[in-house]
Amino acid sequence: MKERTFLESGINAVKKIEEDLQNATDLIELAEEEGEDDVIKESHASLVDLQKYANRKRIESLLSGEVDSNDAYLQVNAGAGGTEAQDWADMVLRMYIRWAEQNGYKVTVLEQSAGEEAGIKSTTIKIEGHQAYGWIKTETGVHRLVRISPFDSNSRRHTSFASVSVSPVIDDSIDITIEPKDLRVDTYRSQGAGGQHVNTTDSAVRITHIPTGIVAACQNGRSQHQNKDMAMEMLKAKLYEAELQKRQEAQAQEHGEKTDIGWGHQIRSYVLHPYQMVKDLRTQTETTNSGAVLDGDINDFLESSLSYFSQPKKI
Repeated sequence: MKERTFLESGINAVKKIEEDLQNATDLIELAEEEGEDDVIKESHASLVDLQKYANRKRIESLLSGEVDSNDAYLQVNAGAGGTEAQDWADMVLRMYIRWAEQNGYKVTVLEQSAGEEAGIKSTTIKIEGHQAYGWIKTETGVHRLVRISPFDSNSRRHTSFASVSVSPVIDDSIDITIEPKDLRVDTYRSQGAGGQHVNTTDSAVRITHIPTGIVAACQNGRSQHQNKDMAMEMLKAKLYEAELQKRQEAQAQEHGEKTDIGWGHQIRSYVLHPYQMVKDLRTQTETTNSGAVLDGDINDFLESSLSYFSQPKKI
């Protein structure tokens, strides 16, 4: 039924594009005969909007991977630099939360480590909704900020870094086996505001996969048992994502391609001083409206990166 609904949605979108295109074309022809310039302008504007809608649906058609339709885990970590970097990590987190809310996705904070003075050291959120992972899967990497630091009394320009990691929520259709002997489970006290258990019991759980060093943590649940189950789900997601990246890198090497897939690569630069610009370093997509981007308007960047990675690379 899920697949049926998805296919019906795609077919209906194509029908809508065809009908709207025909209606706009007919209206322009009539307006030209009657000399109604205002109607022609409105129809041209509607065609521009229709082109954007069609392009978005084209991008959605590319999200046909095994887990592209799944929910997603998104983790943000502050880079070196103390308060400045932690504040930037908080800004990056807000950007993704705003994007998710604007696109009808549900967001849940699963784990968070607050900064010492401001911002966050790290946070993991769950984004729930159709194709959540497919849309943001290319956001993994390092995000760089250049600005006048609000924490510098001398108003000097600072460069800060935050890393983002995206993993798909794994459902029952994908079998991932993890040996108990390969796990180290630690419990600790939750941080931040919350219910009666927060800061009173060691209910938060951190699980480390010893062979790979991959870590997953959760403190959002009401009990240690709930947090452990959620942390295990997150660990499976991270292991799946790591294996997927290995396959993509191996495939790229076989075809003689250079790849930027993986952890640690700078993917986007955000400049707030001495000028305003946000630029994706992979696709060269850029805008001077940095305020809108930091407020969640990142669809142009997502669409361009998805198109870029879906195209066959020249050898």
